[in-house]
Amino acid sequence: MATWDEFTTGAPRISEIFRRRHAATGNLCMLGTLRSDGFPRISPVEPRMFEGELWIVGMPDTLKFTDLGRDGRFTLHTATVDTQVSDGDAKVWGVVQNRQDLAQHERFAQALFEESGFDLRGQRFDPFYAADIHGGSSVEVGDGHLDITIWKAGGTERVVRKH
Repeated sequence: MATWDEFTTGAPRISEIFRRRHAATGNLCMLGTLRSDGFPRISPVEPRMFEGELWIVGMPDTLKFTDLGRDGRFTLHTATVDTQVSDGDAKVWGVVQNRQDLAQHERFAQALFEESGFDLRGQRFDPFYAADIHGGSSVEVGDGHLDITIWKAGGTERVVRKH
């Protein structure tokens, strides 16, 4: 459906809120997956934007990645601790694809090291999930109203205002 770059072009308002909240929490988001029994699972994750795509990567052999390996559908929500949502919040959803391009793994590890000092250089990532974004939404609180912005891949953003 859409890469991260395509999402930011098609949904500039939502992607800006997502980026802002993602950065404010040290890259922490909450990942929604489907367990083998069909019930939802919520897990913390630190997604990264790299080479124009959104990557959902982390410690291998965790249940969240087992879930995604079985059923690639996900939702990713910015971590919100402010009950007034004064800085907004956002989420995206879609399907992941496990990309096993070892040269890309090396570039990712190098970029991660340069950005954070966390050294995974020389490692193969399995899984290495790229997000195919199908949609997104955001919430912003304004002067006595709530703006909900909604986007679906291939479309444009639309804002629903609640008073």
